[in-house]
Amino acid sequence: MNQADLHTHTTASDGLHRPSENVRMAKEAGLAGIAITDHDTVAGVEEALREGERLGIVVVPGVEISTAYEGTEIHVLGYYMNIQDPLFLARLADQRKVRDSRNEGILNRLGELGIPVTMEELREIAGRDDNPDETIGRPHIADALVKRGVVGSIQEAFDRYLAKGRAAYVDPPPRITPMEAYDWIREAGGAAIVAHPGLYRKEELAEILLDGGADGVEAYHSDHSPEQAERYRQLAIARGKIVTGGSDFHGARKGGVYHGPIGNRTVDISVLERLKAAAR
Repeated sequence: MNQADLHTHTTASDGLHRPSENVRMAKEAGLAGIAITDHDTVAGVEEALREGERLGIVVVPGVEISTAYEGTEIHVLGYYMNIQDPLFLARLADQRKVRDSRNEGILNRLGELGIPVTMEELREIAGRDDNPDETIGRPHIADALVKRGVVGSIQEAFDRYLAKGRAAYVDPPPRITPMEAYDWIREAGGAAIVAHPGLYRKEELAEILLDGGADGVEAYHSDHSPEQAERYRQLAIARGKIVTGGSDFHGARKGGVYHGPIGNRTVDISVLERLKAAAR
């Protein structure tokens, strides 16, 4: 009961479970804490906080902001921001507009390929109305392709259509840099962490992003090897930075858990105090 999973997604973005469900799963997994880190939105945090208080689980307010650095999409995790800060919320709303524009481009490309997926289908798959505070992403489009029988799995949808360089891939409109995301998070009173550097497939980026002003790095991630986790841990320690970790849980689709189940990667609950200190 001294571990925390600091990276999970909910129905507020591209996760399959409501924020309160993620908290309940954390309780069932024997965790002491969980962070809600949806893509470019904090819409799921308040529900999770209420459930955490009810169950005695520490809930960390979080977000995962999409950025780009020299042509590579980079994700930045934020923790302990003021989730009611008007400027921060406006900035996240702008981020969601970028995501919406990309989704429209992907749907257009699929239409050209004879696969006419609609936004209405994606909202139905996401299980919500057109809520401007919530996000729809490529996993929802992958779900639509599976439901239509175009592909047999989420992974096949990405491999054939949605991953970079594939048939329906669309580069997102210009994004902010990771360093700008650090500033946004700090100005909202939070701590900024480089998410899953092993997924960028450019090992030099971990050092560049850490040295660029991040408060720490997500060393432990469901898709990191033990060797990668240790390398990122050492990079952070050498710089006096915070080492975090999390499952990147999105839910189970077609029997497979995207990235990993809640509690698959964790850190000691004491890391929360370092995040709070960095936020202050």
